[in-house]
Amino acid sequence: MPVPHDLAAETELWDAYAESAFKDDAEPVFNWTQYTGHGPGPEILGAPSTVLETGCGTGRALAYLATRGVEAHGVDLSPVVVKKATERWAETGATFHHGDVLEYLAVHDGTYDAVYSVFGAAWFADPSRLFPLVRARLKPGGVFVFSQPPAIPGAYGPQGMYKGGFAGKAMFTYRYSYRPAVWERLLTRAGFTTASARVLDAPKEGHIGTLIVHAQAP
Repeated sequence: MPVPHDLAAETELWDAYAESAFKDDAEPVFNWTQYTGHGPGPEILGAPSTVLETGCGTGRALAYLATRGVEAHGVDLSPVVVKKATERWAETGATFHHGDVLEYLAVHDGTYDAVYSVFGAAWFADPSRLFPLVRARLKPGGVFVFSQPPAIPGAYGPQGMYKGGFAGKAMFTYRYSYRPAVWERLLTRAGFTTASARVLDAPKEGHIGTLIVHAQAP
């Protein structure tokens, strides 16, 4: 059963996140995992000329790609995120757009060599709606890659998540968690020709790994 996403409430949550996420000394960087310098880099996107990051957050990954000649676009639900990212990274050539990712993908007709998400919209959007929209925005042979924490065993499907602990104003959103094989099945059902999902172990034993999913369009 679909969960009741409230875009106004979720926008407020991500606006609040933006106020603390941006650091003045931050540099462009591309990491798929939550551990600096760990795991693969942007090479798993292939060699794209154009990319779209869904849920682009601070924009550091897009800025990294833009400084290497990629036409880099991002979309984020938070207008505060978009404003701050544009101010910080406009000189790199990266562009940032405000909007709900599902609506943005449905309305805009641009196509890309790669669409990706690093702990972004692919974690927080219903995959039954998101994946077909991403597929439609990919050029032939394009790739969709996303990363996020793996599912907690036994906790699958949409999961509620409060921001900032369990005290204060009730600000929450929903994230989506599945076993790797289920992610692969959801992607192939959405029209991707290949899909692979794996959990990359953390650099320290016993710590939380990272789910990395890669799919290719026909």
